[in-house]
Amino acid sequence: MRKFLVLMLLIVCLGIGMVSVAFSEEAAQPSMQKQEGQPPQGQPATDQPIGKGWGLKSDYQRMYNTQTVVSIKGTVEAVEQITPMGGMSYGYHLKVKTDSETVSVHLGPAWFIERQEVKIKNGDTVDITGSKVTVNNAPAVIAAEVKKGDAVLKLRDSSGIPLWAGGPKNMMMKMKPK
Repeated sequence: MRKFLVLMLLIVCLGIGMVSVAFSEEAAQPSMQKQEGQPPQGQPATDQPIGKGWGLKSDYQRMYNTQTVVSIKGTVEAVEQITPMGGMSYGYHLKVKTDSETVSVHLGPAWFIERQEVKIKNGDTVDITGSKVTVNNAPAVIAAEVKKGDAVLKLRDSSGIPLWAGGPKNMMMKMKPK
């Protein structure tokens, strides 16, 4: 009987706007939980804990090394979606055929790449500047800049800081709408 009265009191209070809380902590829990590799609702991927995501302090971003910067020229054989490391949203990378090898070139998160004016496609001749690294035990280049003719897809500054640092909300002034 007591539970019934408490429930009725809550219903009445909710009905007149006096109380706006969940009945139990467990009832509110499911919407607050995040899935593995995804940020909590309402937060950009760059707010993930250190080690996760495309954020500035993530394990992936710390791989970029200005001491290992190389320039390569070649033809794009493939443009693919990838998830470079666990806990990251998908991004894009290129397979670029040079005179001597095929190189995996990591560009950046999809939400950033898809909003850029410069579009890279199969068959394009490109000049790429980026840091030579090892990702998942395979050689790769994390691109800072991709030149396609006179067009330039700028991804990082001269220190290796990604231009998407700060997340989508902070990029709105720098990016063109889709």
